[in-house]
Amino acid sequence: MTDKPQRVAVLGAGTMGSQIAAHLANARIPSILLDLPSQEGDRSAIARQAWKFLAKRKPPALFTLERARLIEVGNFEDDMDQVGSCDWVIEAIAEKLEWKRSLFEKVAAHRQPGTVVSTNTSGLPLSSLAEGFDEDFRRHFLGTHFFNPPRYMKLLEVIPGEETLPEVLAWIERIGGSLLGKGIVIAKDRPNFIGNRIGTFAGCRAMALREELGLTIEEVDFLTGPAIGRPKTGTYRLGDLVGNDVMAYVQHNLYENLPEDPWRESFLPDRLLSELVKRGWAGRKAGRGFYRKVGSEILVLDPETFEYRSQTKPEFPSVAAVKEEPNPARRVAAILEAGGRAADFLWPLLRDTFAYAAGRVPEITDEFYQIDRAMRWGFAWDLGPFQLWDGLGVERVVERARGDGVEFPDWISALLETSRQSFYVEKDTVRYFDAGRRSYQDLPSDPEKLSIKLLKRQKPAILSNPSASLIDLGDGVACLEFHSKMNSLDPQIVAMSQEALAEVERNFVGMVVGNQGRDFSVGANLFFLLQAATAGQWDQIDQSVRAFQNMTTSFRAASKPVVAAPFQRTLAGGCEVCLGCDAIVAAAETYLGLVEVGVGLIPAGGGTMELLARNVEEFSSDPGADRMPGVKRAFQAIGMAKVSSSADEALEMRILRASDRIEMDGDRVLFRAKKRVLGLAETGYQAPPPRTDIPVEGASGLAVLQVGLHLMKSAGYISEYDAVLGRKLSYVLCGGDLNHSTTVGEDYLLDLEREAFVSLCGEEKTRQRIEAMLKTDKPLRN
Repeated sequence: MTDKPQRVAVLGAGTMGSQIAAHLANARIPSILLDLPSQEGDRSAIARQAWKFLAKRKPPALFTLERARLIEVGNFEDDMDQVGSCDWVIEAIAEKLEWKRSLFEKVAAHRQPGTVVSTNTSGLPLSSLAEGFDEDFRRHFLGTHFFNPPRYMKLLEVIPGEETLPEVLAWIERIGGSLLGKGIVIAKDRPNFIGNRIGTFAGCRAMALREELGLTIEEVDFLTGPAIGRPKTGTYRLGDLVGNDVMAYVQHNLYENLPEDPWRESFLPDRLLSELVKRGWAGRKAGRGFYRKVGSEILVLDPETFEYRSQTKPEFPSVAAVKEEPNPARRVAAILEAGGRAADFLWPLLRDTFAYAAGRVPEITDEFYQIDRAMRWGFAWDLGPFQLWDGLGVERVVERARGDGVEFPDWISALLETSRQSFYVEKDTVRYFDAGRRSYQDLPSDPEKLSIKLLKRQKPAILSNPSASLIDLGDGVACLEFHSKMNSLDPQIVAMSQEALAEVERNFVGMVVGNQGRDFSVGANLFFLLQAATAGQWDQIDQSVRAFQNMTTSFRAASKPVVAAPFQRTLAGGCEVCLGCDAIVAAAETYLGLVEVGVGLIPAGGGTMELLARNVEEFSSDPGADRMPGVKRAFQAIGMAKVSSSADEALEMRILRASDRIEMDGDRVLFRAKKRVLGLAETGYQAPPPRTDIPVEGASGLAVLQVGLHLMKSAGYISEYDAVLGRKLSYVLCGGDLNHSTTVGEDYLLDLEREAFVSLCGEEKTRQRIEAMLKTDKPLRN
């Protein structure tokens, strides 16, 4: 089997199939997207329309629109012979057994021996789908259940059939993990596999408890959201998002196909959901469900009257008291300990979810950790059920639950007889309690997925302060780790960077700048900046900016290579940190941008200088070339606070260079960055000299940009203060009011950046923008 699929056929151009094809394109894997033929005109109109809609989908399914070229379209009647040129066929049509089998008969007529065939089904038995097909088909057949939307949801459940060859399973695991960036969970061929089985149960119990305890819909969503480490969608918003009709179908499917499940009755849709489906109030796609948007207000359903009303803010003092606690398990423990309405709801919900998940081992999986992974990767829970259970104390939960009459499987009793009494044991390695062997085993790990948490357990940090640490990644490579709140950049991070570089110069071959928080960095700590600006501490602000400039420029000036490893939000100062490094290894899902204008500032950590240099360098070989297109690109990227929707788009924005690497699996970014450091070191790395030849356009360029600003303000596209910021930015990008185009050095542009930044801190409207961002997390247009 090939290391990478040369071509994939995706059967079904609906929401899931088209987005699977899009994600294959994101991974640079060509595909053909097939659907039913149209009877008139373009025979492949259905698939072609789905292909066109990919460009409009929100959030974007494609990294860049250019990737759509990797997707061909066709139909099931005229183009099934194309399956013969594919080494993987993915079926993603409606959940109808007879439809799927009929389609597989067409596939079997054209596929070549050895071609892998997989189904994206979530509710039909694989054994029924593969029955009657020849041996080669059955041996190369399995389930690959992508979660929606495929680009963003990390989970890929892989379900081997009874006859699936081990090498086929291994091939899909490798392709899904390293090429598609998925978290792979191996599930058994049971209804709805792992994620939807456990997730649906938890949702059903939450709905039943709402009715029993008389809570409102928004109260349940509040208690099943970030308060306990789950997404903001909670329970009812999630139903509206996926479709209440779909949610009811999944519940019915589980009820019908699990006659032996002791919790079977829990899966019957309650009266509220049933009535919504009956009325066609399917959620977001129908314009109404549990919630309904009217104008700018989102109303909520009154379950008694079926009228929509304004939402009331949930009031739970026990939850408010622990909102600043970062650890979800500690938050939940404190809420349960406090008692009250929140605890009355959460205790039975969590108790029953724990008991249900434990009882599904070994029915849906032999290893409970697969359940934790499925819920984290497929439902975006911060902690899987067994991780949260560990955090609350396994024995404490079991004793209280048994007092309520809830029982647990024998393997839980066996765990409680161990000295650890814990599902996981984390020391130098991570071990888990094997339910079958009744003993602790090493948790399977991938050497390419480095864990900073485990590395720090194995060897203490070399240097550390409250906001940053220097740790040893092995093989002579160090890592500068940020661990402040939201990884915002503060004086302690700046100080640690200088200490870290000195240590690396002495004892290491190079350094990675990376971490494993939710985001790489959201930029500077605005609270401290606002305090200083309000107090008029201009010298302190100037010194802070100088220190940050020194941090970003010293990365490239170091005699050892420094490589950034960004992921998720990498904004403002966080982006400037990356721009200052020798190279970048970015996760595919990295959102990079210089967004300082949103808080009334411009980038002053070398970002304005660096983006200018990268946008005009293509003109460097022709002294007579017009460089203004490059200057304008830099101006628009910074002035409009553009954020890339992917690392690939950051490449188009010149934030990343062609020599930088994009890694589909974010869990491998640190490892790849480490390898890049080693590669640079092995080839005789030498720090580049400071640039003295950055082209600037002077007064002529400044005039062009300021005319554009005047036109935009006159047309109402920007505010008066946006224009003020634009003039400051254009002044820096053009090298000031020089009377001719010329070249300047880095220090010259850094001085202009810093002067503009400090002067803007003195503006009341800038302080208003900073204050609004701190309060609302949204930019203010004043």
